[in-house]
Formats: sequence, structure tokens, C-alpha cells
Amino acid sequence: MSNTIFGKIIRREIPADIVYEDDLALAFKDINAQAPTHILVIPKKPISQVSQATPEDRDLLGHLLLIVKKVAEEAGLKNGYRVVINNGNDGGQTVDHLHLHILGGRQMQWPPG
Repeated sequence: MSNTIFGKIIRREIPADIVYEDDLALAFKDINAQAPTHILVIPKKPISQVSQATPEDRDLLGHLLLIVKKVAEEAGLKNGYRVVINNGNDGGQTVDHLHLHILGGRQMQWPPG
């Protein structure tokens, strides 16, 4: 298991506002929200970033996207939302554990970065 802040959340060593959990993944509200709704979806398997995923992770990666859909629906994001995966330093990744951001509740801007 990862020793990142997300690994600690998975192990319940630090608290989080968890909105979804199953055997493979966890979703919780981001404490540094960048939108009215900002939820993170993480795999319980410690994959450091999407570029480190392997062909064996194919089903898990698809599962994460289906969780995004479910959590966004449950959060009432009927007008749309943005899904972001940061990868590495240049991509803005700050925690070395794969995570998907669900951002919604307001009009998103483009370009994003």
C-alpha cells in the first residue's frame, strides 16, 4: 500500500469525507476544492500515476471511470462536470498516487491550465 496521503486515507489513518467505496477504489471530497463540487477518485492499488499503469490495470482504470460517472450523478452534477488526471510534475500532479478529479457545480473555463 502506498505511503502517500491517499494511502493513509485508504487505511483510515487520516480522516476524509468519503462519498463512495468498494473493494477497488475510494472517492472522497477534496479538502482543497477548486470548484463547488471537487471529489477525488482513487484506486486502492498503489499506482503512482497513469503513465505507470500496465495492461493488467485495464479493468481497474475502466472501473475508476464508471465510479466517476456514479459519484457525479450522486453529487447532482446534471449540467456536466470535468474529469482531470494530472500526470507527473509538468502535469501538475502533487500526490504520487493515481487520482481522478471530478470538478463541477460551475462553468469550467478553457483552456484549463
